[in-house]
Amino acid sequence: MIAASVGARVALVERDRTGGDCLWTGCVPSKSLIASARLAERMRSAGELGLAGVEPEIELGRVMDRVRDAIATIEPHDSPERLRAEGVDVIAGQGRFEDARTLAVGDRRLRFRAAILATGSEPMLPPVADLESAAVSTTDTIWDLRELPSRLIVLGGGPIGCELGQAFGRLGSHVVMVELADRLLEDEEPEASALIAERLAGEGVDVRLGTTPTGVRGGAGDRAEMMLEGPNGPGAVAFDRVLIATGRRPRTADLGLEAAGVEVDRSGAVVVDDRLRTTAAGIYAAGDVTARLPFTHVAAHHARVASVNALFGSRRTVDETIPWVTFTDPEVARVGLSEAQARERWGARAQVARSEYSGLDRAVTDARAYGFALLVADPRRRLVGATVAAPGGGEAIAELAARVRNREKIDSVSTTVHAYPTLAEGPARAADEHLRRRYSSRRYRVLARSVLGARRLLARLAG
Repeated sequence: MIAASVGARVALVERDRTGGDCLWTGCVPSKSLIASARLAERMRSAGELGLAGVEPEIELGRVMDRVRDAIATIEPHDSPERLRAEGVDVIAGQGRFEDARTLAVGDRRLRFRAAILATGSEPMLPPVADLESAAVSTTDTIWDLRELPSRLIVLGGGPIGCELGQAFGRLGSHVVMVELADRLLEDEEPEASALIAERLAGEGVDVRLGTTPTGVRGGAGDRAEMMLEGPNGPGAVAFDRVLIATGRRPRTADLGLEAAGVEVDRSGAVVVDDRLRTTAAGIYAAGDVTARLPFTHVAAHHARVASVNALFGSRRTVDETIPWVTFTDPEVARVGLSEAQARERWGARAQVARSEYSGLDRAVTDARAYGFALLVADPRRRLVGATVAAPGGGEAIAELAARVRNREKIDSVSTTVHAYPTLAEGPARAADEHLRRRYSSRRYRVLARSVLGARRLLARLAG
């Protein structure tokens, strides 16, 4: 659409459905499911707000109907009809490069001056013996379920596993989450990992860390079990269904990349530079196929960079200030460096500020007083990172991402007026506390006494 809007001749080749993973199997369905699960949990916990808690009547089929309604509402935005109306030639089929300037789609041969690879990613299945004999869903196929699994094993404790594991638990499944690492969300702050593990356990999710699934026995029937090895020793967990959330890999097979001169790395990801150029002149890549941060907003940012560079030979580069959010309860939002990364770079000179949402007025009034905000700055107090692991974290991170990108100082978060009472005050409270500690230090107390003494002296002389 960017290319067509400036008058370029554009062909969009798609073998399945326009809209991609985000619309059909990713962000839209998962956040719709999470919304239903969140309301179910709030109904149960209504006592926290002085109301009678009730156990919701849950039919997964109705929940999935609502998920499909959300998809149907958003679908026209990405539809072939809209694309064609904007001047894009939408071609259904599998594209394959014949050389660095020709793409074959069925019987058609498309000659191009520039091309962009945006084929996304697909779920990876872990090497678990006899897994194929079990009732298995991936993050692509879980949306076909109509009956709620009473016993669900989630393989993977990353963002997708935590989001869907919590959601299905809230909808009524007994969830066992199996993670090979020694903590959930291992790319996040350790405190955020611990917070999510505690919340999941508190809601009845059986979190197994440092645990390896080794095999399945009993097939897909009522007696199906998964064999696990971990800190609690060998054991078996009965299940009705397994949800695979152990990661994704770029879709680069059968595209004829070698014929075009496009290199891929060992993971199968297309190799690109900071302008999203591949190793073939005139061919660019964007989104998950590059194996950079696997988020829809990153793919959209890549599209803006790659399309302009491909059309005009521009030298735009990818912005490295990228926020992301794990949509658990509480949300875990992050941008820039973690505290550990800042300490590794600057040692004790790195500046860190934090606040607890247990003392945030809006969180208290909403009976959601849990989580924290963490601000990370360089020795000159310029923001280089932030984490908000708290209710509303995904909304609060936008302001912080802008400040990190603009290299603003941590002080600016405090001196900017935030509406009261809002969850957005959480990071501001962290900055407030940072300034309070700074100005109450011995150095500033001595300076303040000197200034105040001088003012008193001038006042006496003036009198």
